[in-house]
Amino acid sequence: MNNVFRKGGKPQGPREVAMQVLLKVELNESFSGLALNQALNDAALSRPDAGLATELVYGTIQRLNTLDFVLKSRIKGWPNKVEPWVRALLRLSYYQLRWLDRVPAHAAVAEAVNIAKRRGHAGIAGLVNGVLRGIIRDGVEPQLPSNLSPAERISLEHSHPEWLVRRWIDAYDEETAEKICAANNEPPHASARVNPLKATRNELLAAMNGSGFTVQPSRLSAQGIVAEKAGNLVHTDWYSNGSLTIQDESSMLVAAVANPQPGMAVLDCCAAPGGKSTHLAELLRNKGKVLANDVHFHKEALIQQQAQRLGLTCVETMVSDALELPDRLHAGSFDVVLLDAPCSGLGVIRRKPEIKWNKTPEDVASLADLQHRLLERVQSLVKPGGTLVYSTCTIAPEENERTIQRFLSDHPSFKLDANWPQEVLEPLKATGNAPAAFDGAMQLLPHMFGSDGFFIARMRRTE
Repeated sequence: MNNVFRKGGKPQGPREVAMQVLLKVELNESFSGLALNQALNDAALSRPDAGLATELVYGTIQRLNTLDFVLKSRIKGWPNKVEPWVRALLRLSYYQLRWLDRVPAHAAVAEAVNIAKRRGHAGIAGLVNGVLRGIIRDGVEPQLPSNLSPAERISLEHSHPEWLVRRWIDAYDEETAEKICAANNEPPHASARVNPLKATRNELLAAMNGSGFTVQPSRLSAQGIVAEKAGNLVHTDWYSNGSLTIQDESSMLVAAVANPQPGMAVLDCCAAPGGKSTHLAELLRNKGKVLANDVHFHKEALIQQQAQRLGLTCVETMVSDALELPDRLHAGSFDVVLLDAPCSGLGVIRRKPEIKWNKTPEDVASLADLQHRLLERVQSLVKPGGTLVYSTCTIAPEENERTIQRFLSDHPSFKLDANWPQEVLEPLKATGNAPAAFDGAMQLLPHMFGSDGFFIARMRRTE
């Protein structure tokens, strides 16, 4: 890939920066967010140009198979017989023509042709010019065949892999599957969790709105705030002084459902980067113990840094494979055990759009097996009468409901516990998103609140 960028030197302007990021994501399987942040830091673009580069990267990845559906009809051998950087350039340019309107079409084409000349040769520039002008001439909105199945239509209209759409139709229904896919293409909003040891939510809302931010209470989390046009909240004094933690609203519900009481011993089995561990500690009012474990040594420091920033002294850390925790800790020694399990991440596609293209049905099956093994192991650490909470940021039933059903069938001493805090249940009931026969497990879907898709199950050990 480095050879692609040797001619013409350092990327110039937002489109070339976006092209570089798209190449890294496709060829190196880089995470879009990390690759984009690095590229923006290196390029030192203006704020508007950085915003355009960001929109081009995420939008092009989100709409990938719709873009390719159109480009395939115009370029012989698309995509595999076209050079990777030309693929990236044409995809982002067509995305701009189809979904962005703040730059005139002729200007977008001219810029794409200039990049092609600088990075390639006259032949490539001619190809780029001809393809994009042809799209403009014929209409930028693709005409889909009329005989598509529901899964095929949703796949192309909302740019998701067809296998994934079929699964969501089977798991939910066609209407819900389409809502999920549409929600996944919407930009995520910024949200944060208020640290009650530092301030009340109303105090922080008043302070932030008084300083020119636009923030409001979360509809979903009693500790959550939602920010619009606030920039990166990490760069605020409220973050540095420990008044808030950046966290998605759905994710905030996990510790709330666990509902630990001051003085309890709590285990977070897969804790990095520490968002849920520190939330558990806040709910303990910093009285008791949260043991935050992760398998990676380098991530232990992330958890410690978050706890220190928030002024939480009850968080202890350890490094271990979660499967080995029963060999290192005493059985029945925790009031609350949280297993926020490794998962396919199909609930966070809005934030990480490459997930939908990188995951396979085999990945889902493999992860479901790992999740079952993790539950089998860590359940022994829950004391009689204690609570086991299982959560994932996916919406695959194999990793969620079926994993819990299998676990409960094998462990009759555990029962689903519907005794969730009212502050969690009330918003769900008010919007009609709580099941009529609530049993203690819930699947949040991305379109319900504009938050991440999350599954949470609360179980109690009865003996």
